[in-house]
Amino acid sequence: MSKITRRKFIDLTKSAILGGAAVAGTSAFISRKAESAVKRTDSNRPDSGEKVIPSYCDVCFMGCGINVTVRNGRAIKIAGNPDHPISRGKLCPRGTGGLGQLYDPDRLKTPLIRTNGFGSDRFKAVSWDEALKYVADKMKSIKEQYGPESLALLKHGKGADPFEKLWHAIGSETEGHPSYAQCRGARDIGWSLTFGKGPGGVERAGLDKAKVVAFIGSHLGENMHNVTVQDYTTGLRNGSKHIVVDPRYSTAASKANYWLQIKPGADIALLLAWMHVLIYEELYDKDFVEQYTIGFDLLKDHVENTTPEWASSYTGLEAVDIRQTARELGNAIPDSLLFPGRRFAWYGDDTQRARAMAIINGLLGAWGRESGIFLGDRIKVPDYPYPKVDHKAAHALDIKAKYPLGTSTPVQDIIEASIPGRYKGGYQNAPIKGWLVYSTNLVRSVPNPELLAEAAQHLDLLVVVETMPSEITGFADVILPDTTYLERYDNMNAPEWREPFVSIRQPVVKPLYQSKPSWWIAKELANRLGVGGTFNFGDFGEVIDYQLRQMGSSLEDINQKGGVLKKAYSKPSMKFSTSSKKVEFYSKKLESAGYDPMPRFQKHPAPPNDYFRLLYGRVPQHTFTRTSNNAMLLEVYPENSVWVHPEIAAVLNLRDGDYTVLKNEKGVKSNRIRVRVTKRIRQDCVYIAHGFGRSDRRLSKAFEKGADDNGLLTEYSLDPIMGSTGSQINFVTFV
Repeated sequence: MSKITRRKFIDLTKSAILGGAAVAGTSAFISRKAESAVKRTDSNRPDSGEKVIPSYCDVCFMGCGINVTVRNGRAIKIAGNPDHPISRGKLCPRGTGGLGQLYDPDRLKTPLIRTNGFGSDRFKAVSWDEALKYVADKMKSIKEQYGPESLALLKHGKGADPFEKLWHAIGSETEGHPSYAQCRGARDIGWSLTFGKGPGGVERAGLDKAKVVAFIGSHLGENMHNVTVQDYTTGLRNGSKHIVVDPRYSTAASKANYWLQIKPGADIALLLAWMHVLIYEELYDKDFVEQYTIGFDLLKDHVENTTPEWASSYTGLEAVDIRQTARELGNAIPDSLLFPGRRFAWYGDDTQRARAMAIINGLLGAWGRESGIFLGDRIKVPDYPYPKVDHKAAHALDIKAKYPLGTSTPVQDIIEASIPGRYKGGYQNAPIKGWLVYSTNLVRSVPNPELLAEAAQHLDLLVVVETMPSEITGFADVILPDTTYLERYDNMNAPEWREPFVSIRQPVVKPLYQSKPSWWIAKELANRLGVGGTFNFGDFGEVIDYQLRQMGSSLEDINQKGGVLKKAYSKPSMKFSTSSKKVEFYSKKLESAGYDPMPRFQKHPAPPNDYFRLLYGRVPQHTFTRTSNNAMLLEVYPENSVWVHPEIAAVLNLRDGDYTVLKNEKGVKSNRIRVRVTKRIRQDCVYIAHGFGRSDRRLSKAFEKGADDNGLLTEYSLDPIMGSTGSQINFVTFV
């Protein structure tokens, strides 16, 4: 088969419908007239009638327990599982709207392969056998010519686990996920450098028990992290005082006792000033600091001059407000907390900002307290007896040399290493030749998407495994239709929590169309790549059942118990996996790697004249681009808008409800977006919700609805410690 050396974005509608052929009786895309017939394809389950099947959600990372009502093989309702410690019987709008994803008529329905015909690239519908053979043959060729490490896995979610196993089996450790450099990686590393571990994927924050909580740019109530929001609202009902630091009057700010409308980029200055007040007014937890920490005297010297008056000139906040909020935190010990936050890629000093937040929690003595960052307990899930791999997987990049304290590979490094001469400037022949992208729309999750488009043109193979058409599928050589989380088994979920549990994800309906679960795809590829023994099971349900039986349960038993197994909470002992075995205010590990051992404030560029800092965030009804074509959720939130301060709107003659276009400093323009004139935003900023402005016409409900924020993020500031891409340094103006 001819080698593809350059590829352009293909609109699936224009290509697949024109070039697609019927496969196994099902066309590549099925018309809306046939939709009702398609929906009935799962109704031939032998167990007719109505029943409720437990599982856990995959619309975001929280893993909330769900109960799915299935009638005659068709899912008709998703509700929160009251037996599940993360959902507690409640779901956010996205969780209840999961059926909109399952039954979306725009879903990818059959494997597609890029072809050349009639003067332009197209996709054609093919059988699974042809698609898998194409992918395996290409992977073999790349592996033989360049080594297995030249194949990169770009991934998101639990469905990616089988592909990780496949990658290690073939000898590649070249992997990356956007949630590292674009989301929580800096936070977790900053906290681990301080306490020896992070605050948890589902943050172990006692918001329901704390008396005073501070939030730095955390949009609870808009990001709608279910159990976290439940605890947050419980705390409010119990009289907890909240301090919200945000350039925007967010939903959380509207519930707060203090709203500090900080100048963007000055967060570390505020945090250092809070440290100054806590230490020099002796409002810190003296017992905790004496027993569990090191470096306090060095920290005290470090913040001697970072007074609220000093911070005021950088933050735009009144010194009296800085001092008063610090006192609120200190006076509430032992029940005060600085919430860890989540999406951390802001300005390029993100690990140090995380360090500053962790240090304040150390001064408050919040670590290990039920009203602070509680110590979670967990149920250990036994390993399945997979055959051991007899070789060590290799990595295409020397990531430890670039980021010695990093814990994963930043996706942008993989992208750059796919372009000849880009990675370190030392490769004329790019070290990465092929990608498999699982469940992550890189075009809308990694800043500077133009670089990704350039990288795609140099790859020998780009495979995308997805449920829906998306911007990344337009660059693929092969598209493989994945099942939704309601149609497959995945690994069980057993996070650290105050109520230790393990829950299952299982199919509630049969896979629609020709979609296949990720474990099946990885297993079939393994057979064709000569490593089929790695997947020594017939169906992934066998793996889950084996693990459960080692725990004294089974698939049948856990279903009878509502899809969840629990155990009594046993509070772990206070241990710190740092080099000193204590909370480290002064980090010798950072110092030895050439970085500041304690956080320092550095100024960040302000918007030039006639430009505004672009802020972005979430809405409760949507998750990234994953839900932007979901009919159920679009009904309640159809498109995003751009928030503009009234005084700016008056100068620019922007009226509320009108449409406008944004343009960044590089001249990149957005799709049209509706104006929202509001005092809830600083005059030097604008704000839009992420995930809209889709450019693939196959997304019939989302196409060109609202504007894409990520396309405007052409610049980022790199965190030197771990590679986080600080993207809140982009400025836009109005066209």
